[in-house]
Amino acid sequence: MDDKPVRIVTAVAGILMMVTVLVVIPLYFIYSGPPPVWNVLTRDLLSLLTCAGLLVFVAGFSHLARRSSPAAEFPALLFAGAGFIFVTIVFMTTSLEAGVVFGAPQGGLDPTTDGPLAHANMLAQGPIKRLITVILLIAAGYAAAPGRLLPAWIRRLGYLIALINLAFVPSLYFGTDPSRFYAVHSWGNAALAASFLAYWVLAASIALLMPRLKTA
Repeated sequence: MDDKPVRIVTAVAGILMMVTVLVVIPLYFIYSGPPPVWNVLTRDLLSLLTCAGLLVFVAGFSHLARRSSPAAEFPALLFAGAGFIFVTIVFMTTSLEAGVVFGAPQGGLDPTTDGPLAHANMLAQGPIKRLITVILLIAAGYAAAPGRLLPAWIRRLGYLIALINLAFVPSLYFGTDPSRFYAVHSWGNAALAASFLAYWVLAASIALLMPRLKTA
């Protein structure tokens, strides 16, 4: 089987995921108070598209890693499992966020901080996602290494991002004030640290499109 079409589909999905992330993140910060309903629903729609792109990327990357070397079988399987769990979490948190505005269509509520659905989202958006990201990126590095699916610097970048995400796992002890950098659902946790995964996916996608970039 020719893996070139899988490489292309995987890379395009990863790049499209990055595009949606770049659009959706500013939507969380353009209003200082409760955002209008259109804002919440727009960023939720983009989050669904992000999930679709990540789902394809994870499946394609896992397939390519397993094809590259028999030694990549287990880490590729772990990568796929962590990736699918990550996507499931994002689907769930997006649904809960939309549920806040569905319950208050007149507006006036911030789905990231107001109501029981927001509080139910905080652990998932923060420490849970950070921990799954750690597993995802470490598995990706080990899966890509035997067959040199990715350049060494991208694998090392993944390990660094995993370490940063790991540092945010204990943030559940530091309150729920989103203005604090290290709170459970802060901008540093759920926005800054979270965004690094998308940049890694972009770098990996470009490398998959340009195999000659691979290095030892």
